[in-house]
Amino acid sequence: MLLGVVYFGAAKLGQTLRYTASVSAIWPPAGLGIAALYLWGLRWWPGIFLGELLVNGQLLVDHASLPVGSLAGQQAGNMAEIIVGAWLLRRLIGPRAELDETEQVAGMILAVGAATAISATVGSLSMLAGGVIDPSEFPIFWRTWFLGDTSGALVVLPLVLTWRNPRAAWSRMRSVEGVALIALVIALATIAVTNAAPLTYLIFPALIWSAFRFGPPGVALAGAINAALTIGITAHKSGVFFSQPINERTLSTQLYILIATLTALFLSAVVSERERSTEELAESKRREGERALEERRRIARDLHDSVAQALFSSVLHTRAAQKALIEEQGSLSGRLGEKLTTIGELTKRAQREMRMFIFEWGPEGGDGLVPAFERYASSLANDHDFEVRLEGPEAPLPLSRTAQIQLYGIAREALANAIKHSGATSAQLRVDVDESQVALEIEDDGLGFDVDESHSGHYGLASMRSRAGEIDAALAITSVPGQGTLVRVEVPVAMGCSPDGG
Repeated sequence: MLLGVVYFGAAKLGQTLRYTASVSAIWPPAGLGIAALYLWGLRWWPGIFLGELLVNGQLLVDHASLPVGSLAGQQAGNMAEIIVGAWLLRRLIGPRAELDETEQVAGMILAVGAATAISATVGSLSMLAGGVIDPSEFPIFWRTWFLGDTSGALVVLPLVLTWRNPRAAWSRMRSVEGVALIALVIALATIAVTNAAPLTYLIFPALIWSAFRFGPPGVALAGAINAALTIGITAHKSGVFFSQPINERTLSTQLYILIATLTALFLSAVVSERERSTEELAESKRREGERALEERRRIARDLHDSVAQALFSSVLHTRAAQKALIEEQGSLSGRLGEKLTTIGELTKRAQREMRMFIFEWGPEGGDGLVPAFERYASSLANDHDFEVRLEGPEAPLPLSRTAQIQLYGIAREALANAIKHSGATSAQLRVDVDESQVALEIEDDGLGFDVDESHSGHYGLASMRSRAGEIDAALAITSVPGQGTLVRVEVPVAMGCSPDGG
C-alpha cells in the first residue's frame, strides 16, 4: 500500500510538465518502481500495480474522453516496463550495485532503455488503437514517451540506489564543501534554465565537481536537483525551454536532463574506479612489503638455526681442540696451536658478522637496536681498533622493526665511512628518545669532507639518504674538512607502533 502511494506521488510530480493528457516530459515513477523491485524483489509488484491504478484512475476522471482500453494497455506496458527493468538490472549489474563502476552504469542504461522501450511501444500502440493519437503522431508520441520514462528512470534510479543507506551517503556530503556543492548546483541550474541565452552548459562544472569529490551519491543528488529545477521552472511557464514549441520544448528538456545525468554518472564511475585502483595498488604494495619482511625473517631464522649454530659449534670444537692440544703438548705456541687460534678468531668474527646480518634482516626475538649497536661497537674495536662510545636507553625503542633496521644500516654506513675514508680513530653514537621522535647521532673525529661536493664512486651517502627516506626520517649530515663529521637522523615515533612491530 505504501509503495503504491509513493508511486502515485512520484507520478503527480512527473505530471507537472505534461506533453499530452497521459504522457509527461519526465516520468519519475519508472525509476522508483524499477528501484523498488530491484532492491526488494519482484514480489513487490502489487504495490506498483496499485500505484498505476491510482494514476490511471485519476486520468480517467480528469479526462473522460480517454478510452478505458487505452489506459489498460498503458498500465500493462508500465507494469512490464518496471518488472522487466528490475529483472534486467539484477542480471546486468548484480544485486545492490553502488554505480561506482562504468560497467554498472552501462548495464543500468541498457536495462532502463530496454524496459522503457517496452512501455513506450505498448502505451503508444494502445493510444493509437483507442484513437487518442493519429498514425502521423505516433513517432513523436513514442519518442516523447520513451525519453520521458528513460530520463525519469535515470534520475530517480541512481538516487535510490546510491542513497538507500542515507547515513553512509550523507556522511560524504555532510561538510562545508558538500553544502557549497548543493548551493552551486541550485544556482547554476537556475541560471542555466532561466536565462534566455544558451547557458545550459553551466551546470556541468558543478556536476564534474560532484563526481570528483562526492562520488555516485553526490552525482545522483546533483542530477536530481538539476532535473527538479529544470522541470519546475519550465512547468511554471518560464525559462529557456518553455519559449520553444511544445515538441521541441519536451525534447530539449528530456535531452538536457539525460545528457547531464549520464555524463556525471559515467564520470563519477571512472573516478571511483581510479580511486579504487589506487587503494588496491597501495594495499598490494603493503602486502608485498609484508611478504618481503616475512621472507627476510624466514631467512634470518634459517641462518640462525643453521649457519649461526654451525659457527657456534665450530667455536666450541676449536676450543675443545685447543684444550686437547694443551693437555697433550702443554702449549698452543706451535704451528698447530697457532692455526687453531686463527681458526677460532675467524670463526668468532664470522659469528659476529652473522649476528649483525641476522639483526638487519629482522631477527625473531632480537633484543633491540641499542644492544645491537653495542655488539657492533665491540666488533669494530676488535677488528679495526676503532673506539665507539655509545649512549642510549636500555628500554626498547618506540619504533617498528623496519625503522630500527634502517637506523642500524645508517649507523653501520656512517661508521664504515669514518673508518675507510676519514682516518677517524673514534666515534660517538647517541640515541635519544622523546615523545615525538627518536634521534640517532654518529659523530667521528676524522678529517671531514665537503658535503656539497660530488663524491662519485662512493655510495655511502646515497645509501643513508635512501634508508632515511624509506622510514620518513629526517637526515642531516654536517661536516667540515679537518673537523670531523656529524650524522643525525630523526625518526617520528608515529613511524613505530611498537618495538617489534612491522
